[in-house]
Parts: sequence; C-alpha cells; structure tokens
Amino acid sequence: MKGLVIGMGEALWDVLPEGKKIGGAPANFAYHVSQFGLPSCVVSAVGDDPLGNEIIENFTSKGLTHQIERVPYPTGTVQVEVDQAGIPRYEIKENVAWDNIPYTDTLEQLAKRTTAVCFGSLAQRNVVSRNTINRFLDAIPAENKPLIVFDVNLRQGFYNKETLCDSMRRCNVLKINDEELVMVSRMFGYPGIDLQDKCWILLGKYNLQMLILTCGINGSYVFTPGNISFQPTPKVEVADTVGAGDSFTAAFISNILKGKSVAEAHSRAVLTSAYVCTRKGAMPLLPEELTD
Repeated sequence: MKGLVIGMGEALWDVLPEGKKIGGAPANFAYHVSQFGLPSCVVSAVGDDPLGNEIIENFTSKGLTHQIERVPYPTGTVQVEVDQAGIPRYEIKENVAWDNIPYTDTLEQLAKRTTAVCFGSLAQRNVVSRNTINRFLDAIPAENKPLIVFDVNLRQGFYNKETLCDSMRRCNVLKINDEELVMVSRMFGYPGIDLQDKCWILLGKYNLQMLILTCGINGSYVFTPGNISFQPTPKVEVADTVGAGDSFTAAFISNILKGKSVAEAHSRAVLTSAYVCTRKGAMPLLPEELTD
C-alpha cells in the first residue's frame, strides 16, 4: 500500500484529573495507524506557546509524522472529567489554534499522496478549518481511490445539519455511534425507525462504501451494500474510554488498506478498541498480536 493515511483536525491537550495528555481524534487515529505499520500523518495547528511546543515534541518522540502549523491562537485544551464508569465528559475551549488550520502548498502536496483520510465534525466548528478540510479533500486525486472517513463527533453543540450533510456527501466511509445516530436522525427527519434501518438509509442516501456503527457495550456493526458485519464488545476491565473509538477507526481502516476483508478488519478493530479501554489515555502502545 503506497500513499499516506491522514488524521486531520484538532490537536489539543486533554486535561484529565491525573494530569494532561495529548488528545484530539486526528492524532489518536494517525498514531494508531502508524502502529499498524502504515505511513500516517496528523494535520493540525498549535499556538506559538509552551503547550504547542509540547505537542510537537510529543508527536516527534512517538515517531508520529505531523504537519502542524503555528498560528496566532492558543493551543487547544479540553477539560476532561471521567465518571465512575470510565465515561469521559468534555469541556472544549473555543477559538483556539486547531480552529484556524491554514491551507498551504504543503497540504496541497500532501493531499496528492493521500490514500485515506479521517476527519470529524468537531474540527469544522470554525469556518477556517472547515474550508481547509474541504479544500484538502477536493485536492486528493480520484485515481488514488481514497478512503474518505467522516467520523461524526457531536460535542457541546459544535455542529449543524448543513456541515453534517456536506461531510456525508464528501465521505465514502461514515463512522458514527448509536447516540450520535439518534441525534442525526432527529435532525434529518427520520427519528422513529430502528438503528439498522437508519444506517441503511444513510448508506444509500450518501452512496457510502461503508458505514461503521458503534454501540458501546452492545457491540458494533459495519454496513456495506447488501451486507452487515456484527461484532460483540469484549468484556474488559475499563481504565477509561478516551480514544477508544479513534483506535477502532484506525485499526479498521489500516486492515482494510492491508487487504483484509471487512469482517477481518472489524474483528481487529474491536479487539484494538477493547485493549485501549484497559489503558489510561488515548495513545497506549499496542501489543504486537494486534498490529501484525
């Protein structure tokens, strides 16, 4: 597999009760893709401040390739509170560096080498980063046959129907959880049908190659035209769930790019996500039996 796998959007610090940890779905995704042996890169922006310096130093120490621009805004932070069940709640600071990712010639060249990209709804709350993401997607050559992954992440009201619809039109792989699916269905006007029917509607309406639905302890599904893959969620001792969904997406896309079947990639994604739940923070080192 030639070409780059890109995680694009927010780069920030999750400020947890025990201290701060590097966060943001794009970095989590790109880091785990790299653990599966594929060339990955995280695209974002940080401030010209100590927190921004630490993010770049952290990515470098992890061997994570990055295209991080310095912009005249503070580096992003998120206050994270984890409840007794290990479920995180977020307070996301606004008007920060990752809201203002500039589109550059370097990004244009990066797009030409891209074979898969994962982006979310949170990083599009500001028009600057939203336009950069869309220009990047438009610059990926069709002959690359890219996997364009839209990972819905509805946080603090930082989303709207127009952005969600546009992103679904641009992607060919949609990743969504059960709670988000209920919210999206209400916005789109079909709240009264079951989750699987909602998924079939979205798959057909947006001409998707794949739709990934995660349902927490109730398992996960991958819908492809005419088929469903289901995997139960393994029972593990949860340390926290921060970044578990990002590791799922990274494992699934990495294995698809390696030529594995949807069912094989789905199985590996479930095992990877379960392992991440047993560790604190979003970027634990994965064991070789998961990444070979």
